[in-house]
Amino acid sequence: MCEGYAKAAFGEGWAVLSAGIEAHGKNPRAIAIMAEDGLDISAQESTVLTDEMMAQTDYFVTVCGHADEHCPVLPPGKTRIHWPLPDPAKATGSEEEIMAQFRAVRDDVKQRVQALAAELLD
Repeated sequence: MCEGYAKAAFGEGWAVLSAGIEAHGKNPRAIAIMAEDGLDISAQESTVLTDEMMAQTDYFVTVCGHADEHCPVLPPGKTRIHWPLPDPAKATGSEEEIMAQFRAVRDDVKQRVQALAAELLD
């Protein structure tokens, strides 16, 4: 979700990469709720953060608690921003309740990405 909104908010002049400490498959619920907001993230792939990515990246945004706790040490001069978001993939309950949690995280991510873009593009 972050990658989709960041690509939309930052535009062509920025390279937006999404990677984590472990790769996960595509989540059909995330794809569906992003489509509800007009963004197609179905081609995005989950990847693992590499040393090369770290060297080429200026800003790192971590999401979810475990990402903050397990984020590798960044090279000097890099900026890390942490957003403590709940992981909607771990949501439980009825399908309606799970989708509501996905939408809540989506809306939070969208607001945060737009605020970050406004700050960095100023």
